[in-house]
Amino acid sequence: MKKIVKKYKHIWTLLYVFIYLPWFMYLEKNVTTVYRVMHTRLDDIIPFCEYFIIPYLLWFAYIPAVFIFFFFKSREEYYKLSANLFVGMSIALLICTLFPNGQDLRTYVDPDKNMFTYIVSTLYKGDTNTNVFPSIHVFNSVGACLALYKSKCIKHRKPVLFLASLLTSLIVLSTMFLKQHSFLDVIGGMLLAGIMYIFVYVLQYQPNKKAYKEKEDLA
Repeated sequence: MKKIVKKYKHIWTLLYVFIYLPWFMYLEKNVTTVYRVMHTRLDDIIPFCEYFIIPYLLWFAYIPAVFIFFFFKSREEYYKLSANLFVGMSIALLICTLFPNGQDLRTYVDPDKNMFTYIVSTLYKGDTNTNVFPSIHVFNSVGACLALYKSKCIKHRKPVLFLASLLTSLIVLSTMFLKQHSFLDVIGGMLLAGIMYIFVYVLQYQPNKKAYKEKEDLA
């Protein structure tokens, strides 16, 4: 038992859920009527398409799957993923706290049209149209995809990376085609993912490269 606990002690990072969920629920309950509307002309051009509910919901399997993969494959890469997504999600919630925002893009969806519209209408009822910028759906998807590309475990498995890229792209598109997010929210989520990528996966290697160069010079 002690060996198992020692081997998987990095699971402690998941305690973040006890920070994220109360914070998110607080915003969902209190940011309901007074907020800055996120909207662009492009949002009016993008049509509603209920079939995008499929990749949208796959997000709830995609992100846990990436976490599980790194949890068992590489503790180092698991910590990087946790730092990347958890810090980024906190920044997103902080933005929503200091800058209450939402979108008014949703239209009436007939739940009796087909099973997809039924699921979308159910989603609308359970999820408010506030706290949308930056899109955490987009941020997490892009962040997880970038983590896979940086992983030493699967960097040569092109089919896996292709599927991850495809799913990530569809999830990003789904947020707009389901009228869950504005184009601005998507851009915000991608920018946040890019910034976190630089801090977690790029800057941290600079000291190591410098040390390696100094070692070469001494040799």
